Amino acid sequence: MTEQPHPAPETPLKGLVELFTGDGRGKTSAALGTALRALGCGRRVHIVYFMKGSFPYSEQKALAHLPNVSYQRFGGLHFVDPNSVKPEDREEARKALAAAREAMLSGKYDVVILDEVNIAAAWGLADTAEVVRLIKERPENVELVLTGRYAPKELVELADLVTEMVKVKHPYDRGIASREGIDY
Repeated sequence: MTEQPHPAPETPLKGLVELFTGDGRGKTSAALGTALRALGCGRRVHIVYFMKGSFPYSEQKALAHLPNVSYQRFGGLHFVDPNSVKPEDREEARKALAAAREAMLSGKYDVVILDEVNIAAAWGLADTAEVVRLIKERPENVELVLTGRYAPKELVELADLVTEMVKVKHPYDRGIASREGIDY
């Protein structure tokens, strides 16, 4: 049985800052779960992908079919080497942070997700101080969700909810590659 979509919520959102980090799988999945719940009650969601360029992540195909959700992707097709960050990687992260700020302050969205911003800050692609400033500028009615490994302590301290995904066991450790539709 398919239910009709919920009308826009009558109660304004009292937004918080959520942060998903750690070396276990599920950070982006948790953020997308938050997005799905928000969409289910008529809230508007925007996702800014850091370091994920134009790689075709499967969830983006599904998001294209849902109302009230939009996303922007920044970064190249290559994986970033934290020991040799390229100027173009920093520029893409700068653009992503500017896009996130614009979306957050626009009044158009109830939930704004910054996917992989934690690792972008930890590796010096995005300036941690700028991410802190963005968090402090968050309007009260916007839920801000930050994902990625290696969350800088400044971001952890500012967040209202912090969940660390801990890897206990992972198929990659046995040589099983990422699987389309499951891992990306």
